[in-house]
Amino acid sequence: MTNALLSEWTTEFALPPFAQIKDEDFAPAFDAALDQSRALIKAIAENPDAPTYANTIAAMEQADGLLDKVAGVFYNLASADSTPAREALMRDLAPKMSAYSSEITMNEALFARVDAIWQARETLVLEREEARVLKLYHRMFVRSGAAVAGTDRDRLTDVKSKLAVLGTQFTQNLLADERDWFMDLSEDDLEGLPAFVVDAARAAGAERDRPGPIVTLSRSLIVPFLQFSPRRDLRAKAYAAWTARGANGNDTDNRAIAGEILALRHERANLLGYTSFAAYKLEPEMAKTPQAVRDLLMQVWTPAKAQADADAAILQDMMAKDGVNGTLAPHDWRYYSEKRRKAEHDLDEAELKPYLQLDRMIEAAFDCANRLFGLKFRALDAPLYHEDARAWEVTRDGQHMAVFIGDYFARPSKRSGAWCSAMRSQKKLGGDVRPIVVNICNFAKGDPALLSYDDARTLFHEFGHALHQMLSNVTHGFISGTSVARDFVELPSQLYEHWLEVPEVLEKFATHAETGAPMPRDMLDRLLAAQTYDMGFATVEYTASALVDLAFHEGTPPADPMAAQAEVLADIEMPAAITMRHATPHFAHIFSGDGYSSGYYSYMWSEVMDADAFNAFEEAGDPFDPDTAARLEENILSAGGSEEAEALYTAFRGRMPGVEALLKGRGLLKAA
Repeated sequence: MTNALLSEWTTEFALPPFAQIKDEDFAPAFDAALDQSRALIKAIAENPDAPTYANTIAAMEQADGLLDKVAGVFYNLASADSTPAREALMRDLAPKMSAYSSEITMNEALFARVDAIWQARETLVLEREEARVLKLYHRMFVRSGAAVAGTDRDRLTDVKSKLAVLGTQFTQNLLADERDWFMDLSEDDLEGLPAFVVDAARAAGAERDRPGPIVTLSRSLIVPFLQFSPRRDLRAKAYAAWTARGANGNDTDNRAIAGEILALRHERANLLGYTSFAAYKLEPEMAKTPQAVRDLLMQVWTPAKAQADADAAILQDMMAKDGVNGTLAPHDWRYYSEKRRKAEHDLDEAELKPYLQLDRMIEAAFDCANRLFGLKFRALDAPLYHEDARAWEVTRDGQHMAVFIGDYFARPSKRSGAWCSAMRSQKKLGGDVRPIVVNICNFAKGDPALLSYDDARTLFHEFGHALHQMLSNVTHGFISGTSVARDFVELPSQLYEHWLEVPEVLEKFATHAETGAPMPRDMLDRLLAAQTYDMGFATVEYTASALVDLAFHEGTPPADPMAAQAEVLADIEMPAAITMRHATPHFAHIFSGDGYSSGYYSYMWSEVMDADAFNAFEEAGDPFDPDTAARLEENILSAGGSEEAEALYTAFRGRMPGVEALLKGRGLLKAA
């Protein structure tokens, strides 16, 4: 039998032939791809010719072609549509892929060639992008331990392998907890819930073969349940399960794993000559140092906490007037905050949600991309990996730019959250390759599917990441699309959220699911006026998570991460009625892999820029100003990692921004 993963894909736009790919194909495909990559890397390392950019750097860029092809499919499917076979293979692959990575970066002959080119860089004739890629390759080798010798070298390889295994285990434990827990609801338990929450609960029950409606740990279901359910006992039960993910004292408990990961990361940093993992991790980022991160977070924490404390007093009073004894608890906040929002802004999410249809919000995201960058989207009738996934061809001026796949609904086989990835990244080296970009969300199903405003913002956020991939225009895959500094990567995504707030966008696309009528102007005005409502809560739960992440990695790793978490929260005087957005046992951003470790702050670092970047359009007097959009594409969206992030932003805006734009955007200046 032919392995579809190893054959040439003759499908339209060379899409993966999902209908022909079987779970049992992946393991042999990875083996074949790794064998091919190893042979190509060996040939580069042992090349008798003097090292050149072409025979070393460019050759390495193309050595993983088959591996990228196989991995691009597998890792997307393993996250978006997990099966027992895929989970087992993920566990098997973790040490294998780590070992392969170490074989490359620890290959003395290969590093000698890279280092020789680096040392001779002043005498070489390199294009600007080639010089940048050479610098990044050399930095990658050094930061991966190429210069580490002796027993430390072996230990570093072992540490990286263990970290890969533990990160996979952390992820799978979290997925198991999210998949296995649900709370059955009787008809009486539905009292007070708006129709869209009831419909989502019934759909979730049907999907899990339950006899009636249920609440799951999907954010798009549990958050509205916490907002609207008058049953404090049920809110408490659901919230306890949500915050206990990864901490249930069973086989999927992540607390000991988190401690082991932190200890190994610290050891890794020490082996590389750094005092802490945070010092190591932040060196190539825009922030550079842990102190710079802490300074930003504390500038925001102080006014955010002041606002949250003031809001808590109001909600506590509301609860008392309801005749509820006791102190405002985390499972109470969203319920009373929703009541307050309705009272102060005359804004009821149950009335708002029918105007935010998923399909119309997808159209809105596409329309903004068309007006800003000239992109057009044509639905494709192609077999995909799941019936919920949809695909579009993206073109500009009749030229193929990308394939975009949207997979929007929550299901037990999908890990929680929302993300953007590329099954295939843009590059020109070795042929003009156009990307296959995927947006994954976890919205509640419905007929039609209705979004909260926060859901709609998430859709725009992930589509901003997708634009960064689609508009990428570089030669080397190494710096393509979102391959940028971690605290810069959220700029395009967070910036794109601003177009959802443009009145003319909502006037056109926020139409009622039943009547088709546009959102009434007074409702639109109230919605936009409420954009900074409850921002103290949102900022506190995020910033607390970022401060805990930084503390975990800034010094000696804690023997007990949960005790260390509690200590950090006590030091910053965390409001009692608010919890971290991501507590340690389910903090997948920092424990599922190294991506956001010491880097959860990056959303806020990027927000400083995105608030300022959208001001450029406002200063031009048009949110769709073509000249500003062209500068944004040229200097940021198409540029990938071709320059340092600060240089890219300065080329677009002429300067770097201060934190004031962020505080103003969050409505926190008055609380400072």
